[in-house]
Amino acid sequence: MRHKKNKINRLIATMLMSMVVCSAFGQSKSDRPTLMVGIVIDQLRSDYIEMLKDHFGEDGFNRLLRSGVCFENVDFKIPHPDIASGTAILYTGAYPNVNSITSYKIRNRATRNDERILHDPEAMGNFTAETLSPRAISVSTLCDEARIASIGLSNVYSFAPDAQQAIIMAGHSANGAFWINDVDGKWSTTTFYKDVPSVIQARNYATPLTSRLDTMSWRPMASSEQYVALPTHRRMYPFRYFYGKTETQRYRAYKESALVNDEVTSVAIDCIAKLSLGKRKELDIVNIGLTAAPYTYGVTADYSYELQDTYLRLDRELARIFRAIDSAVGMDNAVVFVASTGYFDDHSADEERFNVPTGKFYPKRAVSLLNMFLIAKYGNGEWLNGYDEGRFYFNRSAIKDANLDITDMRMRSAEFLRLMSGVKEAYALEEIVNNPVTPEAKAMYLATSNANSADVYIEILPGWTIVHDTPSQRNRTVRGNAVNTPIILCAPGLKAEKVRTAVDATFLAPTVARVLRIRSPNGACDKPLAF
Repeated sequence: MRHKKNKINRLIATMLMSMVVCSAFGQSKSDRPTLMVGIVIDQLRSDYIEMLKDHFGEDGFNRLLRSGVCFENVDFKIPHPDIASGTAILYTGAYPNVNSITSYKIRNRATRNDERILHDPEAMGNFTAETLSPRAISVSTLCDEARIASIGLSNVYSFAPDAQQAIIMAGHSANGAFWINDVDGKWSTTTFYKDVPSVIQARNYATPLTSRLDTMSWRPMASSEQYVALPTHRRMYPFRYFYGKTETQRYRAYKESALVNDEVTSVAIDCIAKLSLGKRKELDIVNIGLTAAPYTYGVTADYSYELQDTYLRLDRELARIFRAIDSAVGMDNAVVFVASTGYFDDHSADEERFNVPTGKFYPKRAVSLLNMFLIAKYGNGEWLNGYDEGRFYFNRSAIKDANLDITDMRMRSAEFLRLMSGVKEAYALEEIVNNPVTPEAKAMYLATSNANSADVYIEILPGWTIVHDTPSQRNRTVRGNAVNTPIILCAPGLKAEKVRTAVDATFLAPTVARVLRIRSPNGACDKPLAF
């Protein structure tokens, strides 16, 4: 009997010990990651990753594909996303009709000038004359929610070539957002944020870009055999670009080149190492903006060579970032995602000898003709405020003072614009926001914000070239944006998987929030995906 009792006691002790071990193991597994690295690559395409995967190394894109969930077909739903609106969708989980980031630039009706959507005269620049802040983002972002969850103890930094992308990724509550300015190439920020790490100051003072840029050149990093489906003449004549001191737009050209990704990656890695990010219990976040965009400063409209080289270089930069994460906290303690901005800016015109149907649309002429129509219909007056990227803005105060029906004016203007050569479709604001019927109108509804809406919107026919009359605006040929854009998510416990079914880009923020065990951004329109 005594022996039996001792045996029961030993069994109970063993069970209790097992429960303690399991509890400890479960607690370890339940600890959320201490580092999140969000990598947003402007105009990243799924087909280029697939095409070049055999030419990538093992530690960049291929490591992602081996260990992460790859969504190959991410739908941003809105027409004409850009680097600002695409990034905002990713980090807010909401479309522009909710987050207010409708496009890179908007019309300031008061000054009658086009300005960046994050323009904020109250926010002075640091290492720049630019005045920008995240105040125009009307909802919380993923990084805001992380800071709120930690009562401000989480560190959040963003780095990108472009100012607005850096700020949108950082959100309202970050420690800092940094970008390369177009004037002198310095790493810059806005005084809206309070933290300028020594990493940034050292970069600007000890090794400024201006002291290095004229020694740089962009040329193929690999032999021509590494590039797929290149025309023969391009293999024979490799590209080579310089950024010398005599170049008038040297910093802008550099920021569009594949070389800028090395600069951004280096600063982000320095930040992770020197600020010891991810080494505390609180979650730290590093956001990195890179580019896979076509090189508009190229010598030829055929940029396939440059674009493939950009992807090979991106593969190298991703490998560097992953090594930095391994060194800092290990990938088992990190959440990493790589996402596209949801579009591809292929605006090069085809040569006339190929006989592709085309035409030229002149916005200035369209504005003049519409103004003449409005004067004939409603009498003398300055009825138009301006035009920008397919958007016509009315002088709403003048229309109100004249006691005119602005809805009638918008509808009649749309009817008039539909008759213009090169115009595929025109929409009055009411047709978009009140009762959108067609799929195109519904998509435009998601892209339209009450805070900065235009009055009439037009779509130009594919193949037509939009010709501007000012050197600051580039002519562009209209093409469809029907390209597959990816999001790849890596997190502890997620099994590698390839998802070819289309998913909405708004899934990313709430899904990452769930992995991090924080709230979704307050404007997020989707539930997190379950894995």
